[in-house]
Order: sequence, then structure tokens, then C-alpha cells
Amino acid sequence: MNTQVLAIAKGVRMAPRKVSVVAALVRGRTVSDALTILSHTPRRSSTVVSKVIASARANAEHNFNLKPDTLKIAEITVTSGPRLKRFRPAAHGRALPFQLKSSHIRVIVTGEERKKKTDDRGAKTEETSVPSPKPEGLDLPTKGGA
Repeated sequence: MNTQVLAIAKGVRMAPRKVSVVAALVRGRTVSDALTILSHTPRRSSTVVSKVIASARANAEHNFNLKPDTLKIAEITVTSGPRLKRFRPAAHGRALPFQLKSSHIRVIVTGEERKKKTDDRGAKTEETSVPSPKPEGLDLPTKGGA
């Protein structure tokens, strides 16, 4: 069963038109291929897109227990974020308006789940064991001083 994992970067201070060009390069590819392509892409927005894809990969591996080799970009969308309205000085004492655009980048990654480990008796166990908070045999002093 393929699980979908989401990662979002909001308010990225780049125009959506420029970010969506880079996102189109990696749409539908595997995560490792996408990160390789983005590392060789000479665009400013390639670093931000690669960080969102790396975040989606980390979410998939650590939170959803997916195999890192099977991860694939199912969906990558770029939408416009809030705009900052500013003014630029012009000739004859005028002020011309312009807008600083921002983007929201949304990446959905799919992949296969890791198999649960089984012990010798056939019972399913956790992949990682959680250490006990207090080591055994260590006697810590109490607050009362006794």
C-alpha cells in the first residue's frame, strides 16, 4: 500500500512563475533523481524546492516508516502567497507601485512501507527499542536528602 506524505513551504519570497518552472523539472520523478537534478539546476528557486523535497523525504522515513529507495514525487504544486505592496521613487516626485510576490510550495511523496521486524518466536517487534529513562541499579538521591 502506498502512503502519501506531505511537506509544505509557505511564504517563500520568490515569484510563483519562477518557482513553478523549477518544480516542473522534477514532477513525477523519484526523490533521489529530483534532488540530483535540482543540485545541478542554476536557478535561485532550486534550493528552496530541494529543501521541501528533502523535508518530505525525512517525513516519509521518520514519521511514516517508508523505504527511502521507493519514494517518488506524486504531486508538486506552486501557488501564489501573499504579496507585499511597495512603492519605488520615480521622476518628477512620483511614486510607482510594485509588488513583492511570494509562493507556497506543496510536495506529496509516495512510497512503500518497511516491513515490521519479527523475532525468533514469530511475534512482531518494534524496529528500534526505546531505552529506559533511568538505568537500573543506580540509586539517585531524593529531594529530602535521605
